[in-house]
Amino acid sequence: MYEGSPVAVTSYLSVISKGAILFALVSILYKVFQPLGDSWYNMLFILSIATMVIGNLFALRQQNMKRFLAFSSIAQVGFILIGITGQSVQGTTSVVYFILVYIFSNLGAFGVISLVSVISGRENIDEYKSFYKTNPVLSWVLAISLFSLAGIPPTAGFFGKFFLLLAGAGKGNYLLITIAALNMVISLYYYLKVIKAIFIDNNETPVEKIRIDFLPKIAMTICIAGIIITGLVSGAYNYIYSLVK
Repeated sequence: MYEGSPVAVTSYLSVISKGAILFALVSILYKVFQPLGDSWYNMLFILSIATMVIGNLFALRQQNMKRFLAFSSIAQVGFILIGITGQSVQGTTSVVYFILVYIFSNLGAFGVISLVSVISGRENIDEYKSFYKTNPVLSWVLAISLFSLAGIPPTAGFFGKFFLLLAGAGKGNYLLITIAALNMVISLYYYLKVIKAIFIDNNETPVEKIRIDFLPKIAMTICIAGIIITGLVSGAYNYIYSLVK
């Protein structure tokens, strides 16, 4: 479905719909089903591991950029479930913070993929080889977005995953934290595979120079600013915490 859909539809399904569902899930579990916390904790424990492992294994096999980001987003949900299992104010705060970061990061990546797909029709990872030589600005937008999704410091994605794991550790589920850390290492491989194609690998017929219109330029600027500011300015997490508690 993701590969055959327009990039705008894919980005909506991958980002906005997941964010809305997770907001609703946190509210329902913490308020309606709070007395059954031990029961749904065990279910989320298993679901988190399955989501991370399956999402990463399928993302490793992908060549199409849309499918690659779609499966990686499944793995990201597994990390969010870790924060939910914390069953605390810190857990809720980390989930809201990470979803905010995730929206900036994924929309930034999908924005670049959308332009490349519409203008050149190229969507496979191999077709992004030498992309930096012809489109340095778009290359950095995509790279910073992928760094954030991978959880590489100092991007906001690193702090987002750190807060999720910290919230999960507060519940004492160190096995889940260990499995999550191993999955982060796996995800680094396929994110860096794209970075390698963009900046290192050579292609005799790279994607042509793409002209960025005003509105896409503003949208990408907002995404990159969001990734950097929410990561380096601690006030973002503290403000969310003050609203949640």
